[in-house]
Amino acid sequence: MESGVITPSAELKRMPHLGHSLLPIVGTAALIGVGFGVFKVRVEVMLVVAAALTGMLANRLGLSWREIQAGMMQSIMKGLPAMLIVVVVGALIASWIAAGTIPMLIYFGLGLISPKMFLVTASLATGIVSLLTGTGYGTIGTVGVAFMGIAHGLGIPPERTAGALVAGAYLGDKISPFAANANFAVAVAQVNIYDHIRHCLWTTVPAFAVGLVVYWIAGAQHEPAALGTVLAGDAIREALAHRFVFNAWLLLPPVLTLGLAIGNRPVLPGMLLAVALAVVLAISVQGMSVVVALNVTVTGYEPRTGLAVVDKLLAQGGMEKMMHVTLIALCAFAFSGILQKAGLLEPVLRLMHTFTHNTRRLVAATALGCLVVELMTGAAFVCILLPSELFGPAYRRLGLAGKNLTRVVGDCGIVGVPLIPWSIAGAFMSGALGVSVTSYAPWAIFCYAGVFFTLLAGFTGFTMAPRKNEDETQPGS
Repeated sequence: MESGVITPSAELKRMPHLGHSLLPIVGTAALIGVGFGVFKVRVEVMLVVAAALTGMLANRLGLSWREIQAGMMQSIMKGLPAMLIVVVVGALIASWIAAGTIPMLIYFGLGLISPKMFLVTASLATGIVSLLTGTGYGTIGTVGVAFMGIAHGLGIPPERTAGALVAGAYLGDKISPFAANANFAVAVAQVNIYDHIRHCLWTTVPAFAVGLVVYWIAGAQHEPAALGTVLAGDAIREALAHRFVFNAWLLLPPVLTLGLAIGNRPVLPGMLLAVALAVVLAISVQGMSVVVALNVTVTGYEPRTGLAVVDKLLAQGGMEKMMHVTLIALCAFAFSGILQKAGLLEPVLRLMHTFTHNTRRLVAATALGCLVVELMTGAAFVCILLPSELFGPAYRRLGLAGKNLTRVVGDCGIVGVPLIPWSIAGAFMSGALGVSVTSYAPWAIFCYAGVFFTLLAGFTGFTMAPRKNEDETQPGS
């Protein structure tokens, strides 16, 4: 679980004011917007430049290089668990393809799933898996990759598919009792996890339902598959059947993963065990040599089916291919560490805090605070931590239960991170699904629809629960 806070350095000769805070906020937005958005300079470069300029500002405020470096290292250390999961998911994708698990899901999915209901099915499937596993990364890396393959065979636009899959994957990150982000949010706000989940349903259900309705409408408008598309789907199935041996044993890796999640076992060891099982299946069922099966987890699977489209489809995974995601994460966390060590986020959040005199303003300020931190850092744990610590006392002052705070943080912080191109989540989703963040973001409806419903609750007062108990970690608070 990600946790902890980076406190501003004692070396600061003067505390930053609002003008200081706006410099990195506006500057970074301009850098990334122009550099990445217009000129297509890689986001890693833009983040390094932003970190360098923010470091110069921190130095003007009194921070030595030693303190700036300490802030970067602290932030990177707190992000290491997420980075380790991303690397292991690379091995998971490659091993499940080598074993034949993902190819088998694609093969039968092409024959069973209706194009008109595909987006609805994809979002529901990833939503259920993420609820059971508590990890959006693992869900996208396995079930998500399989659905992208099915979408290709059915002629479904990849950006729509990726958006529906990401929306489903982040359902679990918000309300699964096994999710690291959900548990971190309730730990910071000192709220019972099951009270948080039940309270979140008021905004989660309608937000997810809006997405399903849009996917159903988009599917209903999907033209019947042309003969060329049908033949392409048949060719994909034929190539998969020729290259892989399919049997029930190949379902063991996903069954094991779900079983460990339901048993509330740690995520990382469970993933490694699923990788090991998939390697055994690649050797015993697919006839792969031990050396090749082990190396695949690092380099990724190299298909040779004789059909170019299938080879491109299955050339996925491997720990090496996840290193670009880790690089973006390192740059983003380093930048975030400087911001926090120099106290540059606090003036903006304090300004928002001054307007929290009633429920409407408090919910709006919390939502805006989450969005600002989300855009600035791209780190889920910072989006959870800073707004929760800053606005938590205001919720108590107004007699509101802490689960109202965790709901806003979930709607405006947790599920929005994969829509940020320079976040580790956005980079991972884009890399695993082969679709840019800016392309799939409009279709990941659940990831932003919750903002509307949480603001609606704050402005109307409907479902804003009053504080009952002093200790809200107890069930029924």
